[in-house]
Amino acid sequence: MYKIINDSEHNYLRLDPIPNEEIVEKYYKEDFYKEENKFFNDSSIEVQLKDKVFFNSRWERIHKICSENLGNLKGKRIYDIGFGFAQALLFFKQKGLICSGIEPAKEGVDYALKNGINAKLKGIEDRSSYSVPVKQDIVMMINVLEHLRKPYETLKNIRELLIEDDGILIIDVPNEYNIFQTIANKEYKLKEWWLAPPKHINYFSPISLANLIKKSGFEIIKKESSFPMEMFLLFGDQYVGNNELGSICHKKRVNFETLMIKYGYQEKLYSLYESLAELELGRQIVIYARPKI
Repeated sequence: MYKIINDSEHNYLRLDPIPNEEIVEKYYKEDFYKEENKFFNDSSIEVQLKDKVFFNSRWERIHKICSENLGNLKGKRIYDIGFGFAQALLFFKQKGLICSGIEPAKEGVDYALKNGINAKLKGIEDRSSYSVPVKQDIVMMINVLEHLRKPYETLKNIRELLIEDDGILIIDVPNEYNIFQTIANKEYKLKEWWLAPPKHINYFSPISLANLIKKSGFEIIKKESSFPMEMFLLFGDQYVGNNELGSICHKKRVNFETLMIKYGYQEKLYSLYESLAELELGRQIVIYARPKI
């Protein structure tokens, strides 16, 4: 039986006890892409291809921020840790970047290799996964850090072995225990539905994630949230456990972002998401950082 505690060393919320390495490795090597987990964490290729426009807008945002900090990205090296079905890497490959990465699930690696990505079947918490011939300009971890037994050690490995001194690190994780979640949890008696042991070990806020990244040897460039999906719950759209209603709410979110971008208010949109991050609201936390020299 797991409980949630504050990690005494690094000051973020996590499971106690931490699942052992055998349980975690077995889940990602054997169970993560099984049918019953198909829609967990947007991991399936079916979900990503169906919602390709939405996901591409996510990768386009990353491309823009990295361009602002690194200049022309053509020929730059990008390394995706836990790349799933490599949809982000395929997007960046079309943009002219040199793409590679690691993934613990064979299904994802096979798909990436078939599509021309330099992919390795490696453990994410294996230090040897970060020893590369040439250091990388951009390192991404999208929906990965919440799954790791030792997130601090992994970030230190990236800092020491993988990333260029002027490179960009991008971390994207769920924003758990945010105010909208906790209100909805009390109102609808939902029993902290966002807890997902042993899939999710760590539960970050914008502040706790930023502090962990800084402690690992980086400085923060930018901090954003994503659309606060749990706000729909406070509107009365109780989508937890109701996939049909959840899909309707997601489409409304996509429509909102699409129209903001279509009519030239992209910067307003992302200024909103930066402000939400300061308020510790929003469904996801996205932090851009560079190595501290």
